Amino acid sequence: MANLLIVDDEQSYRQLLSMVFDGENHSIRTAMNGREAMKLLQDEPADVIITDVKMPDMNGIELLKAAREALPDIGVVLMTAFATVETAREAFKLGADDFIQKPFDVEELKIIVKKALDRQVLITENRAFKRAQRERGSISNIIGHSDKMQAVYQMIETVAEVQSTVLVTGESGTGKELVARAIHDLSPRAEKPFISINCGAFTETLLESELFGYVKGSFTGANSNRKGLFEAADHGTIFLDEIGEMSPAMQVKLLRVLQERKVRPVGAHDEFSVDARVIAATNRDLKAMSEDGSFREDLFYRISVIPISLPPLRDRKEDIPPLVAHFIKKFCDQTGRDLSIADKTMQFLENYAWHGNVRELEHTIERAVALEREEEIQPERLPEHITNYNPDRIKAEFDLPEDGINLTSHLDNLEKTYVVEALKQTGGNQTKAAELLKVSVRSFRHLLDKHNIRTLSAQMRSSND
Repeated sequence: MANLLIVDDEQSYRQLLSMVFDGENHSIRTAMNGREAMKLLQDEPADVIITDVKMPDMNGIELLKAAREALPDIGVVLMTAFATVETAREAFKLGADDFIQKPFDVEELKIIVKKALDRQVLITENRAFKRAQRERGSISNIIGHSDKMQAVYQMIETVAEVQSTVLVTGESGTGKELVARAIHDLSPRAEKPFISINCGAFTETLLESELFGYVKGSFTGANSNRKGLFEAADHGTIFLDEIGEMSPAMQVKLLRVLQERKVRPVGAHDEFSVDARVIAATNRDLKAMSEDGSFREDLFYRISVIPISLPPLRDRKEDIPPLVAHFIKKFCDQTGRDLSIADKTMQFLENYAWHGNVRELEHTIERAVALEREEEIQPERLPEHITNYNPDRIKAEFDLPEDGINLTSHLDNLEKTYVVEALKQTGGNQTKAAELLKVSVRSFRHLLDKHNIRTLSAQMRSSND
């Protein structure tokens, strides 16, 4: 049984069509013009509207346009005694299901309405199928059977149904964006856009124009209006990765958008409303940053309404075998090969600390699959720092001396050593050095200034030229 809405300013047609489709066991409502029909639609949606074109106070074409804005998938069949090619063309351009001329054959109209209802069924089934595929795909992309990951899955499913802001925390490479995508795909916003941006990859000025857009002439090079990512994510989800890298000035502007739900493009005078759910992510301790003043406390509490913490791979070693199997299949499928993994190789992988987490493991398996020429991946295909890794030896190196240490000074020296070593390995290339240390370029440059070694990068580059 379908819900039909019959709209015609002539009572005789309303009565005729009500009798015809009531006999088809449909639920029937009637209206004498488009404005009355829209009020009925606000109370209860319809599956199909059967409407006359020529009516006072809102004609059929205007009703078609208004109904499709409110209910994009609603079926609309137009009737008219004054059919023209131009009217029919406009009706189909606006998305009418069909067009019939008065006086009409009742059986023909029944067939037209049935086709419109069949289209509704196909749309519903297709949406359900796509949603099921998305849900399976999103969760299956996050590999892990450990108790800690099961808790993450439960949290994803729980928060997907609400609209609150989510903060995903975890070390680099733990899969924060995968979690954000899963939340979006399981949410009522799944049919709308998922927009992702890395806040640490842009300067303050560029980040503002990326997020909020700009108007023509607002700065040099702004030759036309440009829509921002918040507007692009309207009714969907925007994922703000590495939000801890955002400058204080941008933090203020973002806080205002989150509070007011309004965006003002760069160079514009007017604001407009946006409805985008925000999911933020960081590998930094925003709580500590808010306490020392480097991150706004009010913004921290605004984005961390629902926190989700991802465990590092070293804390869920039982997930390494299924992750390895997943990545081997992924890279073998790309090359048409069929590889397994030697027991000894798996032992090395399970023993390693994986400071780069799942991303590091994925790159390791990609390398091993590319290099292996046998049927099993051998230990020789692993990098030496993995096969030579000895947690007992590393622990001994960090044993405290009896007289203790100056922890702050020791950590500063250790940090500086890694920064210098990263520059050495990359020939002074700051971008590549930042990638080695799993930090943003902005954070890496902060470390250079902190340890007063910014000139070292230039010296190493010039020595390699």
